[in-house]
Amino acid sequence: MQKPGSAAIYARISSDQSGEALGVTRQLEDCRKLAADHGWTVGEEYVDNDISAFKGKPRPQYQRMLDDLAGGYRDAVIVYNMDRLTRQPMELEQFTRLCEQAGVTQVKSVTADIDLGNDDGLFMARILAAIASKESGRKSQRLQRKARQTAEQGLPNGGHHRPFGYEQDRMTVNEAEAEILRQAVARFLAGESSRSICVWLNEEGVQTTAGGQWQTMTLNAILKSGRIAGLREHKGIVVADAQWPAIITREQRQQILGHFETKRRTNTRAPRRYVLSGLLRCGKCGNKLFSAIRVDTRRYVCLSGPDHGGCGGIAIVAAPLEEFLAAGVLMRLDTIELSETLKGRRAADDRQSTLLESLEDDRNQMKELSELWAAKDISSAEWKAARGPIEARIKATERQLAQASNSTALDGLIGTGSQLKEQWETLNLDRQAAIIKAVLDYATIMPGTPGARSLDPARIQPVWQL
Repeated sequence: MQKPGSAAIYARISSDQSGEALGVTRQLEDCRKLAADHGWTVGEEYVDNDISAFKGKPRPQYQRMLDDLAGGYRDAVIVYNMDRLTRQPMELEQFTRLCEQAGVTQVKSVTADIDLGNDDGLFMARILAAIASKESGRKSQRLQRKARQTAEQGLPNGGHHRPFGYEQDRMTVNEAEAEILRQAVARFLAGESSRSICVWLNEEGVQTTAGGQWQTMTLNAILKSGRIAGLREHKGIVVADAQWPAIITREQRQQILGHFETKRRTNTRAPRRYVLSGLLRCGKCGNKLFSAIRVDTRRYVCLSGPDHGGCGGIAIVAAPLEEFLAAGVLMRLDTIELSETLKGRRAADDRQSTLLESLEDDRNQMKELSELWAAKDISSAEWKAARGPIEARIKATERQLAQASNSTALDGLIGTGSQLKEQWETLNLDRQAAIIKAVLDYATIMPGTPGARSLDPARIQPVWQL
């Protein structure tokens, strides 16, 4: 049999906890020795580190090797073991068909010599792939049961990077990071956007545990997680009290989830340059006013056309309007009426926390129900029968949440309007918008006098929430 002129060495390991690729390094060393013993020339080495061959995840280097085999650039394959090549019988059939079409018959492994060019070799390869697939399935089930048991005991799981706010043991609180998290939570509950908080963290030089900069997806995952509230989650469901100390209270976590739920329902985003975005209505047609710039002047305008649906008959300069309404909000913070009204809103906030807990429980139950059906523990008829009442409760709770309020943006601010007025310009746009939205429901802008060069307060008709 002719010696290969350009063999491919393929190495793979499913899990590399250390990140040092020691497993694939040992595989490569043994494969190189096997090539040398047979006098084969190695054309290239293909390595997929920390990627499973059982879960169906893409393996970039494996695919590149297949492309090179199909293109005639490689004429043999060396692996440490056949299960490094594939653990799926179907994938093995695809590999053998490709080798047959490309004329590749020599596939060697350190642990077994397989000749795909004859029936006996192909039969042996199929047996090895079937055994590997069955063992992977059993191992996956064992790991899932172990992970569930660990979670129910309130113990931490593993991972490449420690969770922010905790030491490497995932149990001990890192006080410096914990204080940063508490500040981030306070800012978020006060109305600041995740984007703005990430900017603050990056400007302060605070890095993630991976050593990178903060992004909203990373921050949001931490804010929503049960971990920082002393709760152990498994597949997104709280299953036990955690064995590690909490960084924030469970009440704060419910408030955080409430903010995210409100954002999801209303589909709102933080303002970028206009503090009154979404709060103004046209006095002619009732449509929402949009932000716009004419030359260097910021304005709020009623836009006509199919995308906006307004009449196009109202426009007002942004700066004096924002100053006027902000002054009105700050003045109301010092009134007795607002303090009394807020007491009622606090009760509504408590009600919201209860509703959120109920919503989370029902969503978790829905998820568990789906898992039971996927595992064939219940029939489709049983799944549909159980799903109906849960979906009805979820819809009812969401309707009640739509009517609930959240007044955390005003924590510590009642009676401080005069003092806050002096600090107003130092607050970022997110914080200003959160305070205004907590007090102002919306404002209708009436038509102005043609040629007027100053703001006419009579044009502004505010409707207060508090």
